[in-house]
Amino acid sequence: MSTMSRSATNQNIFQKMGDLVFDQTISHQCGVTMNDSVEARAIAEFMGQKPNVTITYQPALIRIDGEGKLIFKMDEISEILGKEMNAEIFEVNTSTHYGRMIRVDDNTVTLFGDMDEIRQYIE
Repeated sequence: MSTMSRSATNQNIFQKMGDLVFDQTISHQCGVTMNDSVEARAIAEFMGQKPNVTITYQPALIRIDGEGKLIFKMDEISEILGKEMNAEIFEVNTSTHYGRMIRVDDNTVTLFGDMDEIRQYIE
């Protein structure tokens, strides 16, 4: 893993139950969980270089969390993987996601944490 990526992704979003504070604010966060694999590690390292993205490595899972929205471009992912990645394969690799996932076109999967921003796609 590159030094830049490691420094950008060394945070852990998980907290102990006793440390959680519940309030009535909206977070505007979104993210995906992927099974740990060669593909998931490459995607995580690439996405970890983007602003407002946190990567959390667990023993068998990788979380990619973002503020506002996360944009996954299949051509960019294909380039770093050295093999084709399309939206269908990407969605199979994601165990789960939170936020609204929109397949904008054949090349772009976007997750939105801000529900107001997604209205242009669903109205």
